[in-house]
Amino acid sequence: MSEITADHSYLLRSAAELELTEARRQKAEKTKSLGSPIQLTGNAIDIQIRGNYAWIAESAHVAKKIDLETGKTLQIYRGHHAPVTCLAFYDRIPNSGDEKLLITGSWDKTIKIWNTNTKGLISTTAAHDDFVKTLLVVPSVKLLVSSSSDKIVKFWDLTDILEKPPQPAGSVSAHSRPVECIAGIANADGSVTLFTADTMGVLKVWKLEREGGPRPRWRSTLQDTLNHHRTRITEIIYDAGYIWTASSDETVQVVPYQPESSEQKPIPPLTHPLPVRAILPLALSDLEEPYIVTGYGDVIRLYDVSTPSEPEVLGEIDAHWHDVTALRLWIQKSRTDDGRTRIEPWIISTSLDGTIRRWRFSELHDSKPDNPAGQSKATVIAPTPQPSGNAKDQVEITEEEERELAELMEED
Repeated sequence: MSEITADHSYLLRSAAELELTEARRQKAEKTKSLGSPIQLTGNAIDIQIRGNYAWIAESAHVAKKIDLETGKTLQIYRGHHAPVTCLAFYDRIPNSGDEKLLITGSWDKTIKIWNTNTKGLISTTAAHDDFVKTLLVVPSVKLLVSSSSDKIVKFWDLTDILEKPPQPAGSVSAHSRPVECIAGIANADGSVTLFTADTMGVLKVWKLEREGGPRPRWRSTLQDTLNHHRTRITEIIYDAGYIWTASSDETVQVVPYQPESSEQKPIPPLTHPLPVRAILPLALSDLEEPYIVTGYGDVIRLYDVSTPSEPEVLGEIDAHWHDVTALRLWIQKSRTDDGRTRIEPWIISTSLDGTIRRWRFSELHDSKPDNPAGQSKATVIAPTPQPSGNAKDQVEITEEEERELAELMEED
């Protein structure tokens, strides 16, 4: 009887998978030109925007620098032996703000540092016992923080980084599940406030203090444990006294966290129909506008939070044919014919459909879904010039690789 039940469950699952695959195939055709897609070899797992360039950590074992205006790949960093999951920047000349050093983490459990002028590999560090999940640089105190599927958060000293690899400088091992995301801020007294979040939805707050001695070490003290999510936290941002988190429990939470202040007002949870993987609070960006952009399933949603107690959905874009994995702001700067500087804000999205897409903020802001809280209404976005790519250079990720990548992005 148990064998019959197992076979029946397998058939039902197979039918559901086939139905989902067909639905995605049809949606891929409908959305193939939306957002002026830049087609990648693999999937972008992490993305950072610097000027008019996107730097991506890609499942195809590489990191890339891509021109957002033309869609062309300008640099490729090869050397990892598994998908690259995260990236960060550090100054080649300390405290200069040049960000000429690229730091990457990977499934291969290593952290690599690269010279972006030459694309040369500077160092490789065997960092963790499992996948490296995310990286955080606190440049003012020369600190690199890494987290992993091994449930450990490690600290690395970046002093003399051109002469020697990052040096171990402490760790925390209080989480019982993989640590999915981290955030932090340097304090005026030289300490660091660190936020670590795992796939059980547990968020811990730490105070890091640098100890004296010939080898820099960071002492960690647990300040708080927050449990306002029911399951995996997928992204965390801390700024202006608030913790912004996205979660697989289908919510975005904006929680005041500034112990010395009692005047902060919480924003109600922003609920979604599906797990939320990405958030972009525009109030914390160069735009300084009271909006939050979120990515749930394959949809991008825009909230107005000018009245914090009454957040309002302004618009949605049925943006991709697979899950949105990251959202970033791009401030495009260009010259007009008369020599003036033209500035235009764009929302950049990445997805498991293997594309980077570019959306004019003005069009997302002006879109008005018929039923904002329900089914999304696709918005046609005015395209930028399409990049000219060579189709034979594009490699489609296999279904097995896609499933493996999706499992990485979910709880390990």
